[in-house]
Amino acid sequence: MSTWYPWNPLESLRREIDRTFEDFGTRTSPRLRSVFLPGREARGYPLVNLYEDREALRVEALAPGLEPADIQLTVLNNVLTIGGEKRRLSADVKPEALHRSERASGRFVRSIALPVEVDADHVQADYTHGLLSITLPKAERAKPKQIVVKTA
Repeated sequence: MSTWYPWNPLESLRREIDRTFEDFGTRTSPRLRSVFLPGREARGYPLVNLYEDREALRVEALAPGLEPADIQLTVLNNVLTIGGEKRRLSADVKPEALHRSERASGRFVRSIALPVEVDADHVQADYTHGLLSITLPKAERAKPKQIVVKTA
């Protein structure tokens, strides 16, 4: 007779998810395992959408409450890094007056591997109404080339 362990189904599910990520070439670390557990670790900040067109990669990062001067962007070895600091509540708010505090504050850094090589010298960024829009032009060698087929 075997002993019933209530966490076996969850542990089995975790191993299955780990195998799925490994199949896609992403190794999961113990830190990543806690991402799915509420309250243990937040998702990456800022939340981003990354898409591409023929000429460039486009990143839209949801980052309300920042000052544009407090945002640092770098591109190095095809990795985009977004960093900055969200300011705390103003000093006018006394701790005893605060009933709920759900918005995080403090420093943040998020690094995103880019799927194609980009021209780091021509990256453009715009911050409007809490949305950071970044345009990363593709490097010439990453753009598709049209090849003419000749007849004999």
